[in-house]
This record gives sequence, structure tokens and C-alpha cells, in this order.
Amino acid sequence: MMRIDAQGLLAGCEYIPSPNCDDRPAGAIELLVIHNISLPPGEFGGDGVHRLFTNTLDVNAHPYYPALAELKVSAHFFVRRDGRIIQFVPCLKRAWHAGESCWQGKSRCNDFSLGIELEGSDAVLFADAQYAALKHLTMALRAAYPIRGIAGHSDIAPQRKTDPGPYFDWARYLTGLCKT
Repeated sequence: MMRIDAQGLLAGCEYIPSPNCDDRPAGAIELLVIHNISLPPGEFGGDGVHRLFTNTLDVNAHPYYPALAELKVSAHFFVRRDGRIIQFVPCLKRAWHAGESCWQGKSRCNDFSLGIELEGSDAVLFADAQYAALKHLTMALRAAYPIRGIAGHSDIAPQRKTDPGPYFDWARYLTGLCKT
């Protein structure tokens, strides 16, 4: 069973610290935001996401990367296609994943949410191992924090974002999870 420790780290998980985070304002962590990402777009298994989240992406390594040169982003967790989870930001810190966003009338979702990136895109199915890991991670996060909701990036920033995309099976993910 997965668990979150007192420092906001997933016990036994690979932790690669991202500089793209800061202190949270006072208040509860109450929202999980589900994203998808792949770098280069549509390609899986490389180190592009890790490099993006740690500001070490070589912008000359792929024609798409120069557009990301000034971007400073992160997420708390990244779930690989094989279900392996990498943590980039402790849960007690604010990761920079949601951008301009709003949930249930509250803006600045980064202030009160946890960002979970799934290795994927809007154009492919997610892997069985990802759904299993995401469910276990969700249960651990709910045991540690007063999570009141789960939303896609597209739900909190609908004019800007489409992820986790049409191939994310919300019913499959939420089946067996109480309180959505």
C-alpha cells in the first residue's frame, strides 16, 4: 500500500526535485488535477519530461523544444506508461502545473491542488499499469490530505487545455474510488 510521509513524499517512490515549486499559501490541499504529457509530443519513455521539470531540457535536442525554452513548470507526480511513479515536488509545496485555472469558484488551483501527469497524449489510450498506479496514488493522497475533488486540466482551464484528453477513461479510473 502506498503512503505519503510527513514531508509530503510518496514512500519508496523515486524523487527527482524540481526547482519549479514554492511554498503554498495557507489552506487545505483539496484537489487532484490529472494531466497528460509526453516529450517530444507523442513519444514515450524518454527523459524529456524529467528534463523539462528540472530545467535541464536541451532546446536543441528536438524541433519542438525551442517553444519550451522559457517554460518553468512541474507537477507533483509523473506516472510512466509502465506504472512507475516519479515525484518531482513534495505535496506540501506548490507545483507549477495548472497555470491560470479555476475550480468551484476558486482561482489559482496550484495553491490548493496536487498535479499528477500521466505519460501520454490526447491521441492514445493510457496503459493498464497507469490506471492501477493512479488509483493507488489517489488512495494514498486521499489518506494523507482532505481531497474533495478530482478534475482534469481541461476542467479547470477549459479555454487553454485539453488534457488528460478523450482517451482518458474517467469511469475506469474512478471505479472503486469513493468521494469524487
